[in-house]
Amino acid sequence: MQRLEFLHLLNGILQPERIKDYCPNGLQVQGAEKVEKIVTGVTASQALIDAAIAAGADTIIVHHGYFWKNESYAITGMKYNRIKALLDHNINLFAYHLPLDIHETLGNNAQLAKLLDIHEVEPLELGNPLSVSMKGQLSAATPAEKVANKISARLNRQCLHIAAPSNKPIKTVAWCTGGGQGYVEMAAEQGIDAFITGEVSEQTTHIAREMDIHFFAAGHHATERYGAKALGEYLEQQYQLDVRFIDIDNPV
Repeated sequence: MQRLEFLHLLNGILQPERIKDYCPNGLQVQGAEKVEKIVTGVTASQALIDAAIAAGADTIIVHHGYFWKNESYAITGMKYNRIKALLDHNINLFAYHLPLDIHETLGNNAQLAKLLDIHEVEPLELGNPLSVSMKGQLSAATPAEKVANKISARLNRQCLHIAAPSNKPIKTVAWCTGGGQGYVEMAAEQGIDAFITGEVSEQTTHIAREMDIHFFAAGHHATERYGAKALGEYLEQQYQLDVRFIDIDNPV
């Protein structure tokens, strides 16, 4: 598939124009004219680029790419090394941040809900169909310890659990993959039993305790492995493209 045709395909699937973001979505670094061997991953780190080079890839698709709002414009040091490696090996870098979080079936949030058996999914932000945080329900009220164990087992990562003082069972859940801890207060205000995300902040503990909501942090990387993987599998199944997901371990 030609690079421009591939870009139009990805934009058609993920529709980046629907949402304001902190970085450019789409083709960030131009490489080979023809897309034949694709690697997907979470972050365009040097380790992922090196793995893609070793795999003979001409294209990389990630959730975390480059050129973030408020970062330095200078292409030096680490950024220079990464971009030089892409250019030297003629590799395309495509990145989709929030569009890959919110996609209704392939997105990080949708994939996490599927993994944790959360049903009746809808936006957490009232009146916003493109909410970056979602809410839903478990099939039955479940002890918090059992939910924590399930999160840890499914994500292969020991999650942090800040228990609600009441230690109430969990039926309703809100979540936002990655660094979504700022939504916990919104979830608590809606009377939701638990909130799941990747990261935690100092104030999160106080919010969870004072607003009586269970809080789970399971790792930014761990909660966002699944969108890029699902997108790659979709491209492989629907368009017979050669796609491989490479997971670069990250404890955060």
